[in-house]
Amino acid sequence: MLEQAQRVLKDIFGYDSFRGRQGAIIERVASGGDALVLMPTGGGKSLCYQVPALLRDGLAVVVSPLIALMDDQVATLEELGVAAAALNSTLSAEQQRDLAARIRRGEVKMLYLAPERLVQPRMLAFLQNLDIALFAIDEAHCVSQWGHDFRPEYLQLGQLAEMFPNVPRIALTATADKRTREEIVNRLHLENAERFLSSFDRPNIFYRIVPKEQPRKQLLAFLSQRRADSGIVYCLSRKKVDEVAALLCEQGFPALPYHAGLPSETRADNQKRFLNEEGLIMVATIAFGMGIDKSNVRYVAHLDLPKSLEAYYQETGRAGRDGLPADAWMAYGLQDVVMLKQMLQNSEGDERHKRLEHHKLDAMLALCEETRCRRQTLLAYFDEDLPQPCGHCDNCVDGVQTWDATEPARQALSAIYRTGQRYGVGHLVDVLLGKENDKVRSFGHQHLAVFGVGKALSEGEWRSLYRQLVARGLADIDIEGYGGLRLTDSCRPLLRGEVTLELRRDLKPQVAAKSVSASPASQLVRGEEREQWEALRALRRKLAQEHAVPPYVIFPDSTLLEMLRSQPTTMAEMARVSGVGARKLERYGEAFLEVLGGEAETPKAVVDIRHELISLARAGMTPLQIAGQLQCSEKNVYTLLAEAIGHQQLSLEQALDLPEDLLGEIQDSFLDGEGELPAVSEVAELFAGRVPEGVLYCVRAALQAEFEL
Repeated sequence: MLEQAQRVLKDIFGYDSFRGRQGAIIERVASGGDALVLMPTGGGKSLCYQVPALLRDGLAVVVSPLIALMDDQVATLEELGVAAAALNSTLSAEQQRDLAARIRRGEVKMLYLAPERLVQPRMLAFLQNLDIALFAIDEAHCVSQWGHDFRPEYLQLGQLAEMFPNVPRIALTATADKRTREEIVNRLHLENAERFLSSFDRPNIFYRIVPKEQPRKQLLAFLSQRRADSGIVYCLSRKKVDEVAALLCEQGFPALPYHAGLPSETRADNQKRFLNEEGLIMVATIAFGMGIDKSNVRYVAHLDLPKSLEAYYQETGRAGRDGLPADAWMAYGLQDVVMLKQMLQNSEGDERHKRLEHHKLDAMLALCEETRCRRQTLLAYFDEDLPQPCGHCDNCVDGVQTWDATEPARQALSAIYRTGQRYGVGHLVDVLLGKENDKVRSFGHQHLAVFGVGKALSEGEWRSLYRQLVARGLADIDIEGYGGLRLTDSCRPLLRGEVTLELRRDLKPQVAAKSVSASPASQLVRGEEREQWEALRALRRKLAQEHAVPPYVIFPDSTLLEMLRSQPTTMAEMARVSGVGARKLERYGEAFLEVLGGEAETPKAVVDIRHELISLARAGMTPLQIAGQLQCSEKNVYTLLAEAIGHQQLSLEQALDLPEDLLGEIQDSFLDGEGELPAVSEVAELFAGRVPEGVLYCVRAALQAEFEL
């Protein structure tokens, strides 16, 4: 089974080997077992059901929550020569009837459906009359009523277990804590499913978190290093999304807004442009993201704090899905915490749920103020141990300076207490710095013992200190008291002098600006490669427009980069580039070779042709396609294939794609007699008009090779 799977992987998708646990998952599902797959975004989840779908008989049904995601997957599969379709509300009644007829005739291999559509009785009845290969339930965390992506229709997918007891089901998600995993198993009746939990680590992402000083200026400094790259900038409010998108456009960055307040046509158009164009920036609320399969998003920037580590992990995970270097950058301040806590307070839900959300926000804050490796902290939250610091986050690269903040922290906490535990950071800092302004005088705070005791620190340093006191749980934000700070029980040992406190020292703005470009994502291509890289991207854009698909569907950046580095000069060498399958080799191989300055015309000398022919056959090309590629007759191709099979340079399966019963019939015709195999001419009449004569030479060569073993 695994051998067949690897052949499909190479022939259709153009990859030489499976990553991580893909092989084991595919073997489990292809042989009829259920699976729960937890794999990070960009880890290759879709292959886990697409390969078994191609190995099993019948129609594979994929449940996907978003039309954009379905369309993207269908376009990708069609480019690979796989018969895929999506049945959703964008199709007219007539188109839906046509698709149903194609499915009945067995002309569709993979069908993408929204959960709402699948659970309709008519749809289930339609599927019960078909041969179903498997059910794949993507974004399975949508079944969780605790999650922010909850979709009630997912709860009804459990009935597939009773209605299709012999059809394997695979549930997949990129974000699921233990509680959510148990919910998926219980609600989808996957008690017998084998669980495949991959590492949450995304080693290609560089994490950087900076304190907010002048956030928009900080964002522009970050983006200035990444002008040609596609990225996403997340903001908390719709108003801010519009403002930031306008600011970026004014500064010469091509940016589009996306939030729930925009007309649905505008949202759809902006999303389509982001998928299809290169170098665009999407400025968005968290309404944007799920279902974005764009593989070459080079960065995700947060201008506001996400509400949990799950949200941060999911949003940053939209960068670098192609495995190439990517950046996760964030600027955050205490005001973000105030705003999120207020939103949480005003949200629906019981007290238990709100308490859980507060804990999640606290964990997010702790990551921001972490002095150790960020990746270790992030992975530990998902119950994963990273033994050594990663060496690929700001804390590891820049190092973190800490200072003994014991005495200033006591002064800061004392200021909260003596002013009545109801003022925000701005007022508390004014008191500590001894600013005798109207507000301070109106409350008589110039007479307090803490007034003016903090002049040794700057305003920025006091703000940083208060931010870290909240992150450490030594002070809290009183939401009902308009965002003022109050003490927590945890601060007592510090105030009593029983413990000391080390805090991180924020980098000075000019130092922080220097370290903006410290990650490798902005140096993907070396200077001397730039011209050829842009030429490859330009060709990809042109082909994408001609085929009406996003550029990354033609080839992802990782494949273009491998072309650039390996510099193939023949079609055989191009076939060895990861991500170049048979269909894409035939469609685009010549064009990309021309850009690389290779031989667009294939050499005709037989000695070269043999090597070329074997590579093309291994890549999954048919004899007819190879004949067109090598510009020679199909008869010559069969002769050389038979020779290669005889010398065991090729297997019969690599050379020919024959139905099993027909292959068995041909083999039997050669094996019917006694002694030596008959000549092709003696059996040719039996198969006249059914297969080219060259097929018989290949089958005979394979049998001959077996006898000689």
